Amino acid sequence: MRNENVKMMVEAGVMIALAYVLSLVKIWQAPMGGSVTAGSMIPIILFALRWGYKKGVMVGMIYGVVQFMLGPKWSYHPISILFDYVIAFGVLGFAGIFKEGMKRSILGVVIAISLRYVCHVISGVVVFASYAPDTMSPIIYSLIYNSQYLLPEIVVSAVVLMFLYKPLKKNKILS
Repeated sequence: MRNENVKMMVEAGVMIALAYVLSLVKIWQAPMGGSVTAGSMIPIILFALRWGYKKGVMVGMIYGVVQFMLGPKWSYHPISILFDYVIAFGVLGFAGIFKEGMKRSILGVVIAISLRYVCHVISGVVVFASYAPDTMSPIIYSLIYNSQYLLPEIVVSAVVLMFLYKPLKKNKILS
């Protein structure tokens, strides 16, 4: 059992590092935070698919802290720290609920990143409402702003997972 815990912790560290490196490969950058990346959420999602959602949520939250510490910061507001980093990346672990089969795993990607979207919308309404044009509701502004990078990110992540799923399953990396 001890070796299994060590293996899980090592994999967690590698996946967090890989996710961070992939987050630096930006396909498109939004003007005030958020970007479409080269599948930067996939390592956290794969960890959750392999080890389950509880451990996946914890690793996602740790990754969120790493992102906050090392990445660009758009706000130091407590709601932003929680909903743009800690909780937003933590919910990626919920993909681990959907770990039986490729279709369910892709559904897990869509649901996990959609939950991340909800987190960013909450932060946008609470923290970044002043950026909304006078003629637009902060909720609508936040929905639109965050969808411009997270909707493409869902597509990128789903496609990357489709390519990785069969080889990972064949090599018994995914159950």
